[in-house]
Amino acid sequence: MKILRDILYGVTIEKIIGSTSIEVNAVAFDSRKIERGALFVAQKGVVVDGHDYIDLAIKKGAIAIVCEELPSVCEKGVVYVVTSDASGALGILSLNFFNNPSEQLTLIGVTGTNGKTTIASLLYELFTGLGYPCGLISTVKIEYQNVRQNNTHTTPDALSLNYHMSRMVEAGISHCFMEVSSHGIEQKRIQGLTFAGGIFSNLSHDHLDYHGDFKSYRDTKKSFFDLLPKTAFALTNIDDKNGAFMLQNTKAKKVSYAVKQHANYKAQILEAQFSGMLLKIQDQEVWTSLVGEFNVQNLLAVYAVGDLLGEPSLSVLQQISLLKFVPGRFETFQTPQNITVVIDYAHTPDALENVLKTINQIRTKNETLITVIGCGGNRDKEKRPMMGRKATDLSDKVIFTSDNPRDEDPATIIAEIMAGVSPENFKKAIKVTQRDEAISVAGNLANPGDIVLIAGKGHESYQEIKGEKFPFSDFEIAQKIFLNTNE
Repeated sequence: MKILRDILYGVTIEKIIGSTSIEVNAVAFDSRKIERGALFVAQKGVVVDGHDYIDLAIKKGAIAIVCEELPSVCEKGVVYVVTSDASGALGILSLNFFNNPSEQLTLIGVTGTNGKTTIASLLYELFTGLGYPCGLISTVKIEYQNVRQNNTHTTPDALSLNYHMSRMVEAGISHCFMEVSSHGIEQKRIQGLTFAGGIFSNLSHDHLDYHGDFKSYRDTKKSFFDLLPKTAFALTNIDDKNGAFMLQNTKAKKVSYAVKQHANYKAQILEAQFSGMLLKIQDQEVWTSLVGEFNVQNLLAVYAVGDLLGEPSLSVLQQISLLKFVPGRFETFQTPQNITVVIDYAHTPDALENVLKTINQIRTKNETLITVIGCGGNRDKEKRPMMGRKATDLSDKVIFTSDNPRDEDPATIIAEIMAGVSPENFKKAIKVTQRDEAISVAGNLANPGDIVLIAGKGHESYQEIKGEKFPFSDFEIAQKIFLNTNE
């Protein structure tokens, strides 16, 4: 139970009807989750307007409403609070209702187009290995103590974030590592959270269907660093052309990492193969089972955070040598016929290029590189021809297939991907609409020693078609086809 007046502290209020001295036992922005004695926050979403559900929320027991517009008739006995920004208000209400748990954690946020999941997950494993009780909020899962649940959004809503962080505090968790998506920033899901540090990985073409243009997407990412406090650090990948821009107005301590540029934290690859890499990080050698220059940058960010939080470098390097790949991120297995199969989440042009360049740097060129790739429906269409060009430029054979078509026709999506293929690469391309069939075709085409990349879905365990999610795992299907197993 909380007094309404107390959980409204810090919210910009334009008008109040009723008394704020009442007790509130829950906060919700989804009318389906309203319980008696709850506060309902009516947000104007991209698809749904919470104001349309105020009456339903009251019928289900809501005793207070936070909204941007008052309904035509205000119910007697219900408190109405009018604000100009219901989404921002939800963040603050969530903080206050759950006693601002992020202040009691060492909370590190990771933002960027690619690498967020890997960096956050590796930080979780690193600090767990160093003996700290840790929490993780990533695209893949939310995990702490005995809690492990699949995540539906890269950055959960403000209520869920603060709920889980309050549970972490209760469980004695000291460190929390979370992905901070552009949607999460724009929709103010991280409103009011206290970060001890922020990390920028990179920026490339993605989510322009939502943000409209690249500048808006970039500026949204930057706003995360603008809000960091003086007590925090802002760690940026200076190899990325947007890296320095992210830190222009931040009050936090500015720190950089890079493989190619001069930076506070540096690394280089001494040796690379599909089983791992020998690296030099800050003039100290370390072996890692991760592969690719993009993972060197990810590991460098992880090392830098360890150092910035005061951990001995030798201890950090020892833990880095034990870190394993994140599921669906350059996840590999070898067949008895010596075919290397790589599963990767790469679903942006930049990520796909990084993975393919990594494979091409390691391979001997005496084998064939076969890529299976598609693009999601109802998402950024501009990147589709770019994906087609990258895939065919950097592979020997490409099978264009379905990803998560959602409400679009898979054949139309594939045609738009194919539009980016240069004429000299047409002969490399094959179209197979069903994704499992496409992986099977790759299996039939692959000869001993060849390499097969299955890109785009990575860790996902479903395929989304016409509003339904059907069980589908690239890794499980690939194992069944290439290893003749159902495991």
